[in-house]
Amino acid sequence: MADSKKTTEKNEERVNIAFDASPENMNDLQEKSKSDKNTKKPVHERPTWGNQIEFLMSCISTSVGLGNVWRFPFVAYENGGGAFLIPYIIVLIVIGKPMYYLETVLGQFSNSNCVKVWALSPAMKGTGYAQALGAMYLVSYYVSIIALCFYYLAMSFQDPLPWAICNPNWRDCVPSGESVNMSAIEGSPSSSAELYFTKTVLRRSDGIHDGIGVPLWDLTLCLLISWIIIFLIVARSVKSSGKAAYFLALFPYVVMLVLLIRAVTLPGAVNGILFFVTPVWSKILEVRVWYAAVTQVFFSLSVCSGTLIMFSSYNGFKQNVYRDSMIVTTLDTFTSLMSGITIFGILGNLAYELGYDDITKVIGSGGTSLAFVSYPDAIAKSPVVPQLFSVLFFLMMATLGIGSGVALLSVINSVLLDAFPRVPTHFMSAGVCISIFLMGLVYVTPGGQYVLEIVDHYGGTFMRLFSAIAETIAIFWIYGLENLCLDIQYMLGFKTSFFWRVCWAIVTPLLMTTVFFYAMITSERILFGKTYEYPEEAYIAGQVLQYVGMALVPLFIALALWKYKTGHIIETIKSAFRKKTSYGPTDPVRFEEWKAFRRQAKEERVYQRKNWFHHICITLFKGYKATGNSAK
Repeated sequence: MADSKKTTEKNEERVNIAFDASPENMNDLQEKSKSDKNTKKPVHERPTWGNQIEFLMSCISTSVGLGNVWRFPFVAYENGGGAFLIPYIIVLIVIGKPMYYLETVLGQFSNSNCVKVWALSPAMKGTGYAQALGAMYLVSYYVSIIALCFYYLAMSFQDPLPWAICNPNWRDCVPSGESVNMSAIEGSPSSSAELYFTKTVLRRSDGIHDGIGVPLWDLTLCLLISWIIIFLIVARSVKSSGKAAYFLALFPYVVMLVLLIRAVTLPGAVNGILFFVTPVWSKILEVRVWYAAVTQVFFSLSVCSGTLIMFSSYNGFKQNVYRDSMIVTTLDTFTSLMSGITIFGILGNLAYELGYDDITKVIGSGGTSLAFVSYPDAIAKSPVVPQLFSVLFFLMMATLGIGSGVALLSVINSVLLDAFPRVPTHFMSAGVCISIFLMGLVYVTPGGQYVLEIVDHYGGTFMRLFSAIAETIAIFWIYGLENLCLDIQYMLGFKTSFFWRVCWAIVTPLLMTTVFFYAMITSERILFGKTYEYPEEAYIAGQVLQYVGMALVPLFIALALWKYKTGHIIETIKSAFRKKTSYGPTDPVRFEEWKAFRRQAKEERVYQRKNWFHHICITLFKGYKATGNSAK
């Protein structure tokens, strides 16, 4: 035993400490092989996609959603229009695409959900739970937006459209469905579409200092319908959601193209589009704009919400997720830009109709207003059957929302079903849908939009950025960059390029960490519509939502240190953060082939490496030469 220990220590002198060689230890190979066979317990069979296209369509319906049509335009609107585009595209390239590709790789390689994938570093399991909690926060209010879409869909069959005309009780109202002589109107006019949204649909209160009120019956009914549809889609897991993804992914583009053509032909639209694409260079240097770009990329692509890891875990082991990731992230950007041009064209027309020279004066309130004011206003101006355009638009919006809602709910479902595999999928889905429906009733009250802004700000964005930082550190600096690249080479059959290596190891975590700490230091209290200050209790509740999710990461680190404790602190830390011997491909044959591939790569690396500086350069820029066979 003593000789064996000395030999091990000698062999480890030139081994990358980030590379966990325990399954490939050549000194005790036979003994470890027997141990690993005993450790690699059979797992319950996970469902799989009917074909590769279903996975791609599901990713498109998830990532291309309300985040593009509803959230992207108003985030751009609040951050200077064109000044937001450059940071957004840069962040997409160096954070969005790398994170998207990373998560699809992790899910497909391990065949695990966002919690079980952390067998690669057990102490970091809290990251997976934080992402699942973030998905619950997000879906709780996301479905309330779908409910608004169904409400407008139902109202779209009226002639004239109810938001196209002014209610006699509304002061300074400009009918959205007709041209008006602005000189005849005094004061600060508002479009009938905006007044209809705030006074008729939301019945929005002046604040929540006296409470949020009781749920509105019609919006509650729409919320219930939304949840029933989502339940029917997820009731049979990917067997049903994969089939629905074709419609959920493709139909919205038909409607968006029609609306784009309509928007750019409106009078004054060019001014709004120019505002959208013209950068204000001084704003590009503002870190808050970069923070907005990071959070929008996370929201739009659904990274670090557990959805990508979950969806890709249902893939075949050899599916080309690199190709799929590039398709979805590029299409997502194209959709965001298309919806931005559409909605800013409409804003330009609104400014023209209201007599404003400044686009920023068109809409004073934030949140969902752009999607539920600007689009309906443009539809009301349609000279040919506006009811048809309205039905198509809100059906498209509901479709986009359901696609993302299905994915977010499936994250929670997959975590619970893997923890309780004996519970039938439809029973688990029903329980989760009912629970979150009851939580979502708060958003269909007169004060619901105020609550939505709080949850979105504290629970839907900031916490996900924190979990993303924890994820990149755990994978590339604990599990090891070279290890992940070897896993990709074994699974997909090609080496990882310089761009992905540098982004994953340095650029992505560094940029996210910089933005995160900036937001922590300079964060100001959120104001609804830039004017309304919440009561103190609301800010405290928001911070509780945020810090509960963030606390899961250090909490599970502490639990892992206790679970893997030894008589030596260094050994305890190594045991807690070292990957489990069961981590890897779930197929037993591939699992053994992968271990052999890793052992061969380790042997080759020992002879190629000269010193630590040489090792870091090779790892970052090209990777070690690995001549082992990839998965067949």
